[in-house]
Amino acid sequence: MRALNSPLEVGVRALVLLTASFPRPLDLAQLVYLDYAMLHSGEMDGPPSVHPSLPAGPGELAMKRQLLEQGLVVLMRAGLADVQADEGGLMYRASEEGPGFLDLLEAPYVGALRERAQWALAFHHRIPADSRAATDDITHRWMETFESRLPRQGGDDD
Repeated sequence: MRALNSPLEVGVRALVLLTASFPRPLDLAQLVYLDYAMLHSGEMDGPPSVHPSLPAGPGELAMKRQLLEQGLVVLMRAGLADVQADEGGLMYRASEEGPGFLDLLEAPYVGALRERAQWALAFHHRIPADSRAATDDITHRWMETFESRLPRQGGDDD
């Protein structure tokens, strides 16, 4: 079993976000963005990041959607989250049992996630409603950082 980014770990992170947003449901695109913001809050002028920055930055975003789908299946099978369809698509919400389950987890990591989830949801209210635009912003910021670290090719031909 994978230790990092397993369906169980990603499911717990999704449950942290769904519990923090309860009773407001979140769609998958919002969960992808908020999970990234929760883990990498320091890159977004928030509290220190829970996970370190990786050189492949937004490559993480590409994998996150599938991992979150797998994590949500784990949550729904355990009765910790529910899904509903509305005019915007599938929306996910913590079940009544979700917050109680999180309260049982005493790991400092879960505590840090809960703090960052509150920050990420507050930050999310200040960004465009379109989660894809917000995700694109993460990618553009990463590209600017990456390009600033590349050696400059000058026009000085000595």
